[in-house]
Amino acid sequence: MPAKDTCFDKEKSLELFLRIGLDDRTAKNTVANNKVTTNLTAVIHEAGVTDGCSRAVGNLLYTVATKYPTNSLVHRPTLVEYVVSSKIKTPAQLEAAFSFFATLGPENFKLNEFEEACGVGVEVSVEEIGNTVNDVFEENKNAILEERYRTNVGDLFAHVRKRQPWADPKIVKQLIDSKLYELLGERTAADNEKVPKKKKEKPAKVEDKSAIVSAPEHPSEEDINPFSIFPQPEENLKVHTEVFFSDGSILRCCNTKELLEKHLKVTGGKVLTRFPPEPNGYLHIGHAKAMFVDFGLAKDRGGQCYLRFDDTNPDAEKKEYIDHIKDIVHWMGWEPFKITYTSDYFQDLYDLAVELIRRGHAYVDHQTPDEIMGYREKKMNSPWRDRPIAESLKLFEDMKRGLIEEGKATLRMKQDMQSDNFNMYDLIAYRIKFTPHPHVGDKWCIYPSYDYAHCIVDSLENITHSLCTLEFETRRASYYWLLHALGLYQPYVWEYSRLNISNTVMSKRKLNRLVTEKWVDGWDDPRLMTLAGLKRRGVTSTAMNAFVRGIGITRSDCSMIRVDRLEYHVREELNKTSSRTMVVLHPLKVVITNLEAGTTMDLDARKWPDAPTDDVSAFYKLPFSNVIYIEQSDFRMKDTKDYYGLAPGKSVLLRYAFPIKCTDVIFDGDKETVLEIRAEYDPSKKTKPKGVLHWVAEPSPRVDPLKVEVRLFDKLFLSENPADLDDWLADLNPQSKLVIPNAYAVPTLRNATTGDSFQFERLGYFVVDKDSTPEKLVFNRTVRLRDSYSKGGK
Repeated sequence: MPAKDTCFDKEKSLELFLRIGLDDRTAKNTVANNKVTTNLTAVIHEAGVTDGCSRAVGNLLYTVATKYPTNSLVHRPTLVEYVVSSKIKTPAQLEAAFSFFATLGPENFKLNEFEEACGVGVEVSVEEIGNTVNDVFEENKNAILEERYRTNVGDLFAHVRKRQPWADPKIVKQLIDSKLYELLGERTAADNEKVPKKKKEKPAKVEDKSAIVSAPEHPSEEDINPFSIFPQPEENLKVHTEVFFSDGSILRCCNTKELLEKHLKVTGGKVLTRFPPEPNGYLHIGHAKAMFVDFGLAKDRGGQCYLRFDDTNPDAEKKEYIDHIKDIVHWMGWEPFKITYTSDYFQDLYDLAVELIRRGHAYVDHQTPDEIMGYREKKMNSPWRDRPIAESLKLFEDMKRGLIEEGKATLRMKQDMQSDNFNMYDLIAYRIKFTPHPHVGDKWCIYPSYDYAHCIVDSLENITHSLCTLEFETRRASYYWLLHALGLYQPYVWEYSRLNISNTVMSKRKLNRLVTEKWVDGWDDPRLMTLAGLKRRGVTSTAMNAFVRGIGITRSDCSMIRVDRLEYHVREELNKTSSRTMVVLHPLKVVITNLEAGTTMDLDARKWPDAPTDDVSAFYKLPFSNVIYIEQSDFRMKDTKDYYGLAPGKSVLLRYAFPIKCTDVIFDGDKETVLEIRAEYDPSKKTKPKGVLHWVAEPSPRVDPLKVEVRLFDKLFLSENPADLDDWLADLNPQSKLVIPNAYAVPTLRNATTGDSFQFERLGYFVVDKDSTPEKLVFNRTVRLRDSYSKGGK
């Protein structure tokens, strides 16, 4: 088949695989494998979903295409039908179906036996799963108490699955995590300590100086310590004599003994990592995970971490972003070993580019971006790929001196245009930009690309572990190709799953659009998942780090993490650190008729409910008078059995004060709008009503309580994954920000300052916003008091 037709077929297959919900990386890897492509295409046609289907169904169909027992091919349409109709909807059911057909062969089978074997129609309730989890914990209680959080959760999961094979695995995981927390409480410092590893035998010494130093394959994932998945330095630097680069698939680091010895002389064998953000916007919560991995691994191994600005694109980068990143890294609790910039190495990078040309591994190209894309799609070499080395050296010098117009030339690496990896198709190393740089000014008019600069600076800084998210996995080949071509030290590369949070977007491009088109109020809008926005909303760095530690570090494609899970960690911390107070959002006046007008008294309100009763700091003074204000929603004209608010003739307890009973209601002229409630209070407190209301009193006669502005924030997007929508801006939640300009607060809040956090009783956790003035405080709601999240849920 001609190359053009093959390329076209691959494009069609890729589109088809993306339509059934495969992620981009899996789809591209599948297209590169002809056998899997053929099988999956056949399964998609059998399923009748060529126009697309849900991601859940698509992933199951992918499993059918790759794992179906070949001796039972005749029965595959039946299985596909059950998957599409969602009669088989979990991996466990699919695995059972495989087992059923693997032993059956081509003969006929009884449908009822198949459905029974696969659990078709079986629904396991949460209560049933909970009872099974309780039984498993009871049987293993002694071992769990001894091992604590080192308990192998996978074993517990296996016990539950053995008894309830068709239980929803997500619910099982949630209930196991919840039960662990219930049994063991909070993690202690001892729980986070590493388990000493058994000493391994040292490998035999290799005398040959040309020996290659190779990192081990990716280690298995563990739950005890999130950093235990990374190789120890001594494991990373074992000496092997295997031949490499024989097939061009450069996927692991391989250093000569001389390069390794030079590297160890600089590092002393210590771990060195780097956190390398591009200063083209504000950091988001995904960067919190990256910081936790980069800085956390170095700290865990007694090493150090660079903060390195990947500043190779002056068109998009600003000093504002650089300053923000420095501040946020410090706020998140991390201290860089050094702060560096890729631009610090511009001269080194240029010199190495010249050397790359001299070695015959780079050339100056004059193709336009569209021409480069077209040639790459067809796997065709550039017309300038084989130009003389001397000519490329001269042209590259002209590029540096500003003698060639912007867009008229690039320096490209001479890689492998026939590779199955599109990131080996002669990537651009340098391009011309007549744009001043925010860090080095107008010294340069050519700038290196990320693909060229990133790996080289990793090498120059002697990074031991180059850590990044899985979308960069296909660039690993280019990373090692370039370092090998230049004979430079090669760090160990490891990719992990990125953090995906529900009801938000994480793309910097989308975030930038939200900000520049003023859909939100700037990069630090509390509705955004930028770290500045979360900070302004009142989320603490310790809560975010606890959240990241809780979700773990894996190489598996991470499913969507519900924002509720982050809010759980935020709420856990604020419950312990935020002082209590009372604020009424929508005030309704209540006049206490049996308390003399003008009378005020100071009551003791508990600022810290769990503090000892003799701790004076646990209380604050709360004025009580004959005029108080309650929430409008806490009064209704018709009482019901399940209603605990105030109604005519009904009593409620005012928090920290007295029971009151509604005796009269004053209406507006429309006879419907309630203007005022008349009530009597019980100074003896003998009345014991069920309902308890928060309230705010007039601090003195005919003086309104303290007025504050309260901003209620909710999820920015209505859908769980708005990034998947074509018109994602149409999914913005119109109720994501509600401003209440004149809420009433107790007088003690008058002295609150920006960043102070409080629990507004019955309403949620709030923080003082930077928009506050001496005349009026502004509060942002951080989280509600309760949510539906279960510990360990996603």
